[in-house]
Amino acid sequence: MRYQDCQRIVLKIGSALIAPSGTGCSTQYTLPIARFVHQCHQDGKSVILVSSGSVAAGRQHIRHNGKQPSLAQKQAMAAVGQNAMMANWIRYFDQPCAQILITHADLENRESYLNIRNTINELLANGVLPIVNENDSVATEELKVGDNDRLAAMVAILADSDTLMIASDVNGLYTADPKANDQAEHIPVVKKIDEAILAKAGGTRNHLATGGMKTKLDAAIKATSHGIETFLFEGSQPSNLEAWVNGSRLGTQFVASSEELTARKHWVKHTLKAKGEIIIDSGAVTALQQKGASLLSVGICGTKGRFEKGDATDVICAQSKRLIARGICQYNHTAVEQIKGNPSEKFEQILGYFDSDVVIERDDLVLMELKD
Repeated sequence: MRYQDCQRIVLKIGSALIAPSGTGCSTQYTLPIARFVHQCHQDGKSVILVSSGSVAAGRQHIRHNGKQPSLAQKQAMAAVGQNAMMANWIRYFDQPCAQILITHADLENRESYLNIRNTINELLANGVLPIVNENDSVATEELKVGDNDRLAAMVAILADSDTLMIASDVNGLYTADPKANDQAEHIPVVKKIDEAILAKAGGTRNHLATGGMKTKLDAAIKATSHGIETFLFEGSQPSNLEAWVNGSRLGTQFVASSEELTARKHWVKHTLKAKGEIIIDSGAVTALQQKGASLLSVGICGTKGRFEKGDATDVICAQSKRLIARGICQYNHTAVEQIKGNPSEKFEQILGYFDSDVVIERDDLVLMELKD
């Protein structure tokens, strides 16, 4: 996809670009990025910023020991730094800016998810620049999205964006780590993110960052499976964005999949966190993968974990131990253990009630090619 073809862009900026020194906000890299956003607006494009940096921006104001502050210290840093990070962006633009803070719970709840989408659409319709960040000042590990690469992909999906841009410290994907291997070759286009591509991913070397190449590839998987073209590029080089505007390639382009999931199935696959597992036999695996069936109780061997009706559960093959699917369960873990191996005609006799003749409806179930 060329710059000229983009209409709605989600642009993710990491902490290393917001606060390269590790404390406080800097204009060193954000000013050229702001110029790009301004260019997009002049060309009639919508932009949503997903900006890290609140913890780094507030780091200098909270006493801590070493490079790994406690959760409470990080939350305090984020509470102080979020204002500084927003002020740093706001001063660049003539148009109004809006702050949107999100936790995973906001995305996991379908009503909240749709409300966030409606808010972003309304802001864009009124010429306001949405600036999104994880709500680090209140999010615990259970509520965290995990990193802003994944958050950016989720925002791109809920906002119906056609383009996701992830600014990194390297200019895309390479055959090896370019900072450790001089022979590493740049990969300009990735048509499918398979096991060979995932094998090239590593962790992050930056103590300020929460992700690495793996999280960026996870984000690309989420976005491209929803038909969103994804770019990974070096954000510290403003010439990269200038060249892309003028028709050149940008970093590594991950090509959008032509087999786009429905919005609900994409939400199930890439947003919901599984609360437990349902173990199934080979016959049920075949029914799900080859016949497009719902998950029936007769093919269930057992469960792991505690989950309630309406929770997302992973579906695991008993023989291979592989993740087969993820779906929204119609019964809790206790009920599934009771009805496993039995036909639906016996549900009321076994449970004393009847909610559904299937454990997971086909419309609430999505097959998993790669485990997230």
